[in-house]
Amino acid sequence: MFYSLSALLTLFTFWLLLSGSLAPFLVAAGAAGALAVLLVARRMDIIDRNGRRVRIGALALCSYWLWLIRQIVISACDVSRRIVDPRLPIAPTLARFKPLQTTEMGLVIHANSITLTPGTIAVEVDRDEMLVHALSAAGAVGLAGSEMDRRVAALERSA
Repeated sequence: MFYSLSALLTLFTFWLLLSGSLAPFLVAAGAAGALAVLLVARRMDIIDRNGRRVRIGALALCSYWLWLIRQIVISACDVSRRIVDPRLPIAPTLARFKPLQTTEMGLVIHANSITLTPGTIAVEVDRDEMLVHALSAAGAVGLAGSEMDRRVAALERSA
């Protein structure tokens, strides 16, 4: 029950942060939406009775986020240059590689980090293989054993 209530509170708080308004209608809609999501999650048996705590070091997480934000900016500039300059190649490529992560949380962080970075999208994620769509062949080549892969694996170990 504690995990259901904490999930409800987290969802509702997230709604309030995203809405940016305390208008009665929005607060009521947020509460109803959070409750609906919680009920669906319980019905699908996504919320287990024991709960799972994710423990990642705050310093490691902040360091990773700062690094990721920098990579997002660098990648956004690269994608913008490729769009504006016709001499730079746009060659959509699918690349498969084996990620270093061993837990579901590590795989989710890695896949989401890839998708957040402009020019790449994680298409399929599995423990043994990840399929990524990249805007250029150069972006696809650097995925296996990449800095992101190593950093997420290190973040996963700090948990």
